[in-house]
Amino acid sequence: MILIRNLFVELGDFTLKNASLEVSDGEYMVVVGPSGAGKTVLLESIAGLYPLRQGEIWLRGKEATRLRPEQRQVTIVYQDHALFPHLSVRENIVFGLRMRKTDPNQTRAALERVVDLFGISSLLHRRPATLSGGERQKVALARALCVSPDVLLLDEPLSSLDPQTREDIQEELQRLHRMLRVTTLHVTHNFEEAVALGERIAVIGEGEVKQVGLPEEIFRRPNSEFVARFAMSRNIFPGELCRPEAGNRRFKTGNTFFTVENGNQGDNRAVVRPEDVMLSMQADPINGANAFCGEIARITDRGSTLYVDVDLPPVITALTTRHVFREMDLEVGKRVCVCFDASSVHVFWEQQK
Repeated sequence: MILIRNLFVELGDFTLKNASLEVSDGEYMVVVGPSGAGKTVLLESIAGLYPLRQGEIWLRGKEATRLRPEQRQVTIVYQDHALFPHLSVRENIVFGLRMRKTDPNQTRAALERVVDLFGISSLLHRRPATLSGGERQKVALARALCVSPDVLLLDEPLSSLDPQTREDIQEELQRLHRMLRVTTLHVTHNFEEAVALGERIAVIGEGEVKQVGLPEEIFRRPNSEFVARFAMSRNIFPGELCRPEAGNRRFKTGNTFFTVENGNQGDNRAVVRPEDVMLSMQADPINGANAFCGEIARITDRGSTLYVDVDLPPVITALTTRHVFREMDLEVGKRVCVCFDASSVHVFWEQQK
């Protein structure tokens, strides 16, 4: 449905370089990356808002590289909703159809369809300024879907919402996609949002597409330190995968050896997710798990959970619950042990810069 080949876009000091991406018909793909990574530039290039220095954009099997925006059957929803303040909700929703001079009966039918989808019939007479953030987002989505687009582009649609409203709209997006199966490309800087919504995820950074895969692949098997850090792996160790000893593969980082299951000789990065690291008062490895002891160097409180940094060395971070934190009476300087399975260690090669 969406095929991007070797996209190269220059905007002032920023360059989106050699970006390639394929989104299947009816797929919900999320592009995730930090601010300034090029996510919005990618969306707006698909929508036809920027000239390309090189590359191709194909939509529904047809090349759209040189088509004007209105010829692409693509709609885009921005994080600030971009609703017309002087128009009512009804007038905002049907604006695109009226610009296309759509038959009034068809316009009325399309309006009724999206109003029913979002349950916003009571809002039609109101102006955007009188709506809540969640209501404005629903109206913006209704306007986008009213024109029956082939492709829906969402630019940080949840970032300006409070946590509860964000969760509600996220569920709404999931429901709508199950019903309509509109090909959707959603960009965000929130990795949890990407995992919750994306059938696949593309990670973008430094103007490049770094990795594309299923959420589990991105989450558990990053292909670079950039992706691992953005996915909040936290425990990223330089080193070297050694030759197997007694059937076990081992990764050496400093003077510490991790037992691992995957990897090729010479791989120079190991990643362990903090939620896979267990804390205990004594090293008691089970089924060949890695077990090491050290002092707590730092505790970072995140409300219901806490990150605990244990200096072995190296420093390894464990994610623990407040219940465990209280039960173990954890504090900086206390000696504890960390344990994690060999299968929890992902080892890969990254070219040295």
